[in-house]
Amino acid sequence: MASSAAGLPCALVVMGVSGSGKSTIAEALAKCLSWRFEDGDAFHPAANVAKMSAGHPLTDEDRWPWLNAIADEIGRVYGAGGHMIVACSALKRAYRDVLRRGRSDVRFVFLNGTPELIATRLARRKCHFMPPELLASQFKTLEPPGTDEHAIAVPIDAPVEAIVAAIVRELNVSAADGGRPKASS
Repeated sequence: MASSAAGLPCALVVMGVSGSGKSTIAEALAKCLSWRFEDGDAFHPAANVAKMSAGHPLTDEDRWPWLNAIADEIGRVYGAGGHMIVACSALKRAYRDVLRRGRSDVRFVFLNGTPELIATRLARRKCHFMPPELLASQFKTLEPPGTDEHAIAVPIDAPVEAIVAAIVRELNVSAADGGRPKASS
């Protein structure tokens, strides 16, 4: 059964620049809601990973197949009547439009942080293909979601549990009830 924009989304895309905590927050949120978690990085073709590992930012042409692969997976989950949370940078509105594919039940959670905070996090991160030197290009590319996109924006300068709790409150769902909408009073 499809979810409406006012009801439960079939997919939440946790978005933001590299180092904003997308995978950590998305995984914790999925666990909290008992929804499926996918890391968008797993959908990158090998050529994209190699390019970023070499310190080169991706072009839009590089991103389209990656975004379409994620959108295809969202469609499969929707078709099966499930729910998923995916960590994906989704930095531009055009990228979010590809992921959304005109559907109102795909919502975005924007992890908002300062370049300084995120640079500090990236400097501590090990074994990731995205080098800290590309952070400036990510902020240059970033188009924060507009009000018409009905995204949930959360600051990232809090503990993971507090960020997840803020998202759950904004969704008006019950974490204890598998992410179902709360009953009206």
